[in-house]
Amino acid sequence: MQTSNYLSQDFIFESWYVAAWDHEVSTGQMLARTLLGQPVLLYRDTQGQVVALADKCCHRAAPLSHGRQECDAVRCMYHGMKFDRSGRCIDIPGQDQIPAKACVRSYPVVEKDRFIWIWMGQPQNAAPAAILDFFWHDHADWRMKPGYIHYQAHYQLVVDNLLDFSHLSFVHPTTLGTASNAQVSAQVDRTEDGGLRITRWYINDEMSPNHKRVAQFQGPVDRWQIYQWHAPAFLRMDAGSAPTGTGAPEGRIDPCAMKFRHTSVQTPETLGTTHYFFCQARNFALDNEAMTEAIFQDVCTAFGEDRDIIEGQQKILNTDPNFHPVATAHDMGLNQARFIINRRLQNEQAAPTGTPT
Repeated sequence: MQTSNYLSQDFIFESWYVAAWDHEVSTGQMLARTLLGQPVLLYRDTQGQVVALADKCCHRAAPLSHGRQECDAVRCMYHGMKFDRSGRCIDIPGQDQIPAKACVRSYPVVEKDRFIWIWMGQPQNAAPAAILDFFWHDHADWRMKPGYIHYQAHYQLVVDNLLDFSHLSFVHPTTLGTASNAQVSAQVDRTEDGGLRITRWYINDEMSPNHKRVAQFQGPVDRWQIYQWHAPAFLRMDAGSAPTGTGAPEGRIDPCAMKFRHTSVQTPETLGTTHYFFCQARNFALDNEAMTEAIFQDVCTAFGEDRDIIEGQQKILNTDPNFHPVATAHDMGLNQARFIINRRLQNEQAAPTGTPT
């Protein structure tokens, strides 16, 4: 699918991606999901470990997700071939000898921080130590509800949106934004691990609408949005509001301040569609389940606002493959992210191993 020269026409394969939240792959159920243009089948074996196989039988390309799980293996329900968790065919009905080529691809998977991570590149390069940390997903001091959105848009458009919070004033006036969002310039720094750190402080400002709805205090605040971004599409944000003048910019956090940790992760489905995994965790009022649900619904509403404009943007780009954007001062973060992504793509395509199939 040719969308626009403004958007990458290939994927970074040599990377860990999020395939699903842990609860999406339950015992006895199989999940079919397209990742980076590849059909993938996810299921749990009899020990509860996640298995990821190419969702394509090597015989006639029937989807294994239309088959059935038999203990740790999966049987294709077209002609009955059965594959173990490594992807090796272990049974062909009516045939004793199994060809060596009778196999499907198996992907490395790791379950960490309630995410199911998958490596879509060369399996020998899959290093679990490189997986990013999202400790607030299951830490006793934090509460959150996991979310998922499917976007009819290229993942880079979502990345652009997340790296330029000036849009909050206009897209989210009743959910996330205030008038000051479009006026405050972000500080953008490269990090030693190849990512970006983007910092925004709003001093003696009003609370954002979503903070007002759960705040235990009133009045002006010093609030912050400090986010770390890593290619291809991982955003981890430390955000919050503290009563103004109590020392938050200097690192002194007042006991009544609100602190949040936000997760926004995009995994490309195709060149025009995206899986979006998110959550908004907090470290206060931990036993208030109603607050957890209210914060979740607030984020869902805001992300629905994002999706409306981003999917509309994608439709316009589909009509103009030669579009070139006019840059503004707020584009610094997303432009650096585009540079990092493009450099990763160039380095990967120049490597002798090539793109896995």
